[in-house]
Amino acid sequence: MNTSILRIAAALSLFAAATNLHADSLTERKTLTLEGAQIVMAAAIAEARRLSAPGGAIAIVDDGGNALLTVRLDHTFPAASTISLGKARTSALFRKPTKFFEDIVNKGRFTMVALPDTLFTPLQGGIPLVVDGQTVGAIGMSGAASAAQDEEIAMVAAKALSGENR
Repeated sequence: MNTSILRIAAALSLFAAATNLHADSLTERKTLTLEGAQIVMAAAIAEARRLSAPGGAIAIVDDGGNALLTVRLDHTFPAASTISLGKARTSALFRKPTKFFEDIVNKGRFTMVALPDTLFTPLQGGIPLVVDGQTVGAIGMSGAASAAQDEEIAMVAAKALSGENR
């Protein structure tokens, strides 16, 4: 009987240790809410207007690249919506601005364009949304006056989430 009690005690001890180990192996993860996405979107629209951008499509995605909000401003070419979503998705999934990838391709790493377009849009204008060091999503902008203006608008909007523009 003592052997059985010892075995049960040992099993319970191992279970408790495994439970504590499991709890310690998890981290807290921030997520982008609809309200957060709306803050970023409002900042992007305001910056596009401030710069007198001739148009623009804006997409905001979560950290998995899933669309939360998209807007196509007046006078923007129809494909801009798809392009902005691709930029946002690329930035979120790779945790980098899309200009990084455009520069790599422009420097001759053409094999990068072999990635499927649902995963990879190497065009300037996608910026990760980072809060407390964690990427929570991304914004993609397409259809402003230039690729540089796409990126400028996206960068200002991304800062709105962290409170840098407030």
